[in-house]
Amino acid sequence: MTLAPEGGAHQSIAEPLIGMAQDGLAAFEPAYVDELAVILAFALDYIQREGDGGASERSWLRDEIGGSIYLRLSTRPIEQNDRIMTEALRQAIVDGAYWLRTPGPNCEVVVAYMGAVAPEAIQATGLMAEDRRDVGLLAVTSADRLNAGWTAAMRARERGFIRARSHIERLFADLPPHCGLVTVLDGHPATLAWLGAVNGHRVRPLGVEHFGQTGTLADLYGHYGIDTNAIIAAAQAITPGAPIRHLKAI
Repeated sequence: MTLAPEGGAHQSIAEPLIGMAQDGLAAFEPAYVDELAVILAFALDYIQREGDGGASERSWLRDEIGGSIYLRLSTRPIEQNDRIMTEALRQAIVDGAYWLRTPGPNCEVVVAYMGAVAPEAIQATGLMAEDRRDVGLLAVTSADRLNAGWTAAMRARERGFIRARSHIERLFADLPPHCGLVTVLDGHPATLAWLGAVNGHRVRPLGVEHFGQTGTLADLYGHYGIDTNAIIAAAQAITPGAPIRHLKAI
């Protein structure tokens, strides 16, 4: 939907789910240019690797074998982050996600976004923080690598590696059981819906199931339920508490 102002023919038909399902392909969808720089540096090395395919015990990804890289990008202008790219942040971007706003100990809701909808996710997180405690904001750079690491870690535990933990499991380790997850992207909602299964949290996945229309971003994001108001409405629906005061009538 984000390319809709350029015409329906400009919209990508390559859903993130395709990247997740394609073997030998690592799919990324960054929102910020510093994330893209990190991913490109990783990609130039990754596509030249010819290892034995063993899984790393840090991420449980088969990075040594290498493969192809797919970048799903947008022409939407987004205000960039002014931050220092630490080694920990660099590694988290490559592994698939990092906390843009770390949740507190009593977190009631986490918003997990991927790609061009970052401004809507950030705005929604700020607005609902007045009525929901310790709200977290998870920036997903690769649903593909997050999911691959998670499923690989589960297989490893079943085979006796009881301490195997994936990147997403470490990120979610301190979330309380009552916390709700709202996921959002300009793509099929199933791309991030599986995050609720990591620790059994309630999840409301938002996304786009039909495409090809043209219009303003505000109109189309509102129509398909991936704008700021839709994120807040989803958070209110899956978390107890008083109505979120900034929620507009839909």
